Amino acid sequence: MSESNFDYALLADQARGLLSVTRDPVANAANLAAMIYSECDRINWVGFYFLKDGELIVGPFQGKPGCVRIALGQGVCGTAASERRSQRVDDVHAFDGHIVCDADSRSELVIPLLKDGDLLGVLDLDSPEKARFDATDQRGFEQLAAVYLESISKSS
Repeated sequence: MSESNFDYALLADQARGLLSVTRDPVANAANLAAMIYSECDRINWVGFYFLKDGELIVGPFQGKPGCVRIALGQGVCGTAASERRSQRVDDVHAFDGHIVCDADSRSELVIPLLKDGDLLGVLDLDSPEKARFDATDQRGFEQLAAVYLESISKSS
């Protein structure tokens, strides 16, 4: 269920400004996670997992403590990473192999972070509501993930 009047283009513009200070991937992930968490309603977890030594390792996030390691192909995050495509899940309890990090989460949207064909990690969003994310939300958060990737790859 999309936020009917939510302006993802405006949020992307705000993110560009926020992330223009540095190219540091951790600093920009931390600020973007905080921005999304504070600006978007009905989200109980938002954060980054980065690919390291063949698995996803938790990075900056907002919400309850997250899973530290996720194998590629496991859960919604690992599936998005291994398939290199966004995963929008209306009911995480119906997703085969779902990894429970926060028992309050009911739906999830995971965007893979791809730079020059290489997988850097994923942007993960959870909601306590079933079917919280729709196609509009997916496009909007994919745009925010692209802003993040631009922020860490721009020339100095």
